[in-house]
Amino acid sequence: MQSPLSFTHLIEFDIEPQKQQALVTALTEQTERLAREFPGFLSASIQASEDGRRVLNCLQWQTREAGEAAFRSVENGEENFWRLIQKHRAKAVTFGSFQVLRNIERSLDGALHCPWVNPAQRAIPEGDTHYQKR
Repeated sequence: MQSPLSFTHLIEFDIEPQKQQALVTALTEQTERLAREFPGFLSASIQASEDGRRVLNCLQWQTREAGEAAFRSVENGEENFWRLIQKHRAKAVTFGSFQVLRNIERSLDGALHCPWVNPAQRAIPEGDTHYQKR
């Protein structure tokens, strides 16, 4: 397997629509704390379904170890993850852990950035990860 570029936790909550905004607020506060307190944090997104019944929390870390250390603190901390689930009456919670092998992003100037793990495979000069918009 190729070397991962980063590590991602995906956590999906199944909730009642009237609880969605409160859960989004709680996850935002928790995620901001993790970003400040744990090295290796890269990014996060909190997404809400249009029907109000699901919330997706996506946390990206430099390494698996960094993500797992942060999650352990959430499991055991004062505002722990299990209390958060109970407080917002989540009917179901699905966890997923993934290694990021490819990442394609658009910069503010419209160019695509595609850091390939093996540049030789794509005939891209070493270190060249910037593609201009066509």
